[in-house]
Amino acid sequence: MNSFEFEICANSLESCLAAQAAGATRVELCAGIPEGGTTPSYAEISYARKMLHDTKLHVIIRPRGGDFTYSPLEIERMALDITMCKEIGVDGVVFGCLTPEGDIDVVNCIKLLRHAKGLSCTFHRAFDRCKAPLEALPQLKELGFDRVLTSGQAPTAEAGISMLKQWQDAEVKKPMLMAGCGVNESNIAKIHASTGITAFHFSARELVKSDTAYMNSDVAMGKSDTDESLLPYTTEKRVADTINALINSK
Repeated sequence: MNSFEFEICANSLESCLAAQAAGATRVELCAGIPEGGTTPSYAEISYARKMLHDTKLHVIIRPRGGDFTYSPLEIERMALDITMCKEIGVDGVVFGCLTPEGDIDVVNCIKLLRHAKGLSCTFHRAFDRCKAPLEALPQLKELGFDRVLTSGQAPTAEAGISMLKQWQDAEVKKPMLMAGCGVNESNIAKIHASTGITAFHFSARELVKSDTAYMNSDVAMGKSDTDESLLPYTTEKRVADTINALINSK
């Protein structure tokens, strides 16, 4: 177990607690999951900090969905969110900035890393939109990122196995590679065996029926083809099943 890191993409306090109960290494707390994850609220972060004792708390710093080229005003807000997270006492933050040309935005990464001094820092899947990923890895290491979350620039980590292995085997200084996107109990052992990667990011969510007794099905708050009476939460069982699928394969 100590040979691996298991990070849960948690969309709520409830998901954080399920991850902790199953023995996850840490959570990445996010809002806006349909957008790929955005910065959660102050209350969500604060309650997670109060209730996570055995599992580390990392928070995504992302002001919106879409691309990873940020305006000066967005960078200022990201910096303030990092300061807020430090004041709350989180263990780490997760962010990534790219230039319009698809390179690592060194200037803005440095600004945010200065605000995050003392916290563990992960460069998130902005890396999968990076133009020259193998060149970026030593750059991110030099900047001070501890890990990189990536699917191997493929739609899922399983589909990106060949690239993940290439980067894992590359004889360059680099942050720890963490495989994420589509990692689950059926493929985590395969991804590890094929790449040598030992850190994994997954959501382990299931749809849970809400307590609402009435819903006007003619009015959608989000996508019209989504059943909004079903709420996605990480479950203790799925986290444990995914962890055990890897541990028991050894």
